[in-house]
Amino acid sequence: MQIRDLPYPDPGDPDVRSGPRFLFWLGRNQLRGQLKSMSWGLLHQCSLAGLPPAVGFAVQAVVDRSGSRLAWAGGLIAVLGVLIALGDTMLHRTAVTNWITAAARVQQLLARKTAELGAALTRRVAAGEVVAVSTGDVEKIGWFVEALSRFAAAAAALVLICVGLILYLPSLGVLVALALPLLALAVLPLLPRATRRADLQREKAGKATELASDTVAGLRVLRGIGGEELFLGRYRRASQEVRKAAVRSARMWSLISAIQVLLPGVLLISLVVYGATLARDGRIEVGQLVTVYSAASLLLFPLRHFEEIAMAYSFSRPSAQRAVRVLSLHRTDRPSTIDAAPTGDLYDPVTGLMAPAGLFTAVVCGDPDEAGRLAERLGGHAHANADSDEVGNGAEDSAENGTRGSTTGQKTPSVLLGGVPLDELPLDSARTAVLVQDKDPVLLSGTLRELLDVPSSGRVSAEDALSAAQCGDVLDSLAQASVATDGDPMTTRITERGRSLSGGQRQRLALARSLVTDPEALVLDEPTSAVDSHTEARVAAGIKALRQGRTTVAFASSPLLLDLADRVVLVHRGTVVAVGAHGELLHTDPRYRAVVTRETDDEIAVLTSQDAIKRSRTIEEVEERA
Repeated sequence: MQIRDLPYPDPGDPDVRSGPRFLFWLGRNQLRGQLKSMSWGLLHQCSLAGLPPAVGFAVQAVVDRSGSRLAWAGGLIAVLGVLIALGDTMLHRTAVTNWITAAARVQQLLARKTAELGAALTRRVAAGEVVAVSTGDVEKIGWFVEALSRFAAAAAALVLICVGLILYLPSLGVLVALALPLLALAVLPLLPRATRRADLQREKAGKATELASDTVAGLRVLRGIGGEELFLGRYRRASQEVRKAAVRSARMWSLISAIQVLLPGVLLISLVVYGATLARDGRIEVGQLVTVYSAASLLLFPLRHFEEIAMAYSFSRPSAQRAVRVLSLHRTDRPSTIDAAPTGDLYDPVTGLMAPAGLFTAVVCGDPDEAGRLAERLGGHAHANADSDEVGNGAEDSAENGTRGSTTGQKTPSVLLGGVPLDELPLDSARTAVLVQDKDPVLLSGTLRELLDVPSSGRVSAEDALSAAQCGDVLDSLAQASVATDGDPMTTRITERGRSLSGGQRQRLALARSLVTDPEALVLDEPTSAVDSHTEARVAAGIKALRQGRTTVAFASSPLLLDLADRVVLVHRGTVVAVGAHGELLHTDPRYRAVVTRETDDEIAVLTSQDAIKRSRTIEEVEERA
């Protein structure tokens, strides 16, 4: 795979059993690139190793006053120089190609996983961790894949050079061959401690980055309450902890580097002293001493790759583990022969919630978190606890297998669309059939036209969706900001997450995007929570008019929206307890009235007891008449 051929048609099915296994899988899938890089590395290293014999040959020719041998030696050195330049250039090129292609493969895998899980991903793994994996961790993983081939070439070159020295001059070659393994393995006892310190540094840096992001995102609020200095002080303390952890990590790595400089130096000194003694006694020639010394000096260069591969692995292993944690999440897709997305009623057998086909159904939940989980279920996403410890300890397994919890071990029924379980549909069909808009939808950066350019049925135009979502004021503000584009709001660029817009404007643009998609069933979680009452009424009317004949489910507690719904469903403690029109439920069900009118628990108890007394009196009157 070359860089020009990216992206991969299929990044493959990764081995997510552990971080090291994932790294091995990456290297195995780039075997051809690794062999190319290793071959060029061997050419480079062996050409370097050929310089000492050539230099020694030239020195001995000068001692013997042989001009022909000196010319041969000069020609050999020139050829070796060309080979060294060629090998080094191609080694760098192929190694960097391995790095970029490995990083691209990991990013494609993460992008595919994000598209597969959708909003359920951030319920299982923090959004900041996903971003960290797809940026810094991908770079570290690519570094290890790149360093692997160079390390293999260096190790092979060391073996060849040692064998050559033993054959060329056994008296000094054996000394070098015995010392090299000790030099290569001397730092291994220090690597675990260095890795732990590096992990601690990354952990503290991640917390500091998260704190900084939260501070920047809430800067307007912090200024309003005068909390800037408080949060800045927290960030200062967090950054000082990062600095201290970085210094401790750097000390350990500097100690490793110092050992890898000291021990080879001791080897060279010992080699010179012993070789000089042999040359003085006439047991070896001066040229042979120069050859062995030069070869031993050049061995220090491939030894550096041992330090690099140790550092690369220590940094990439936790990065690979975090990547595995994301990639191991999956949506269960059962084999299905269903080709087209089904149509019909949307039904959740767990809660008993029924959204009839073609009607606008409003769902009232007293618990906003319960509403979010139910909305996610209606989209075919199994809910998993967002706590990282539970995800890491098997909670995700129970969620993926459709179990309600590890204590019950029972299969949780899937949501049905037209009688067909959503988890039996192919992913594309399920997404086409049911679309869930979260309570806090995200706007990606780009122009408004790009924002609304999403896969859709083609029946709803962008203009109709914007009109139904009451985005007139948003278009006006975008038109004023688009001086460079002749006042066309559709070509105005929206900043990251729509930070230049108000909360209500972002919410309505996200609603317009969902309406353009025009799915068979549209699930909206609090679609008007950030707008005023006048706008809310118009938005609710626009949704009902535009979605006429299509299944729409809106989780809300606003009377303005509930009054426009074709039917209202009350969900209490995970079960449907009442169904009817808004006005009917408002007068007959105290729990519904409590949620909609924001009554307190004491008021609910009083109203419930009063209703119970009325019912008992009615029963007594009926019995007396009978």
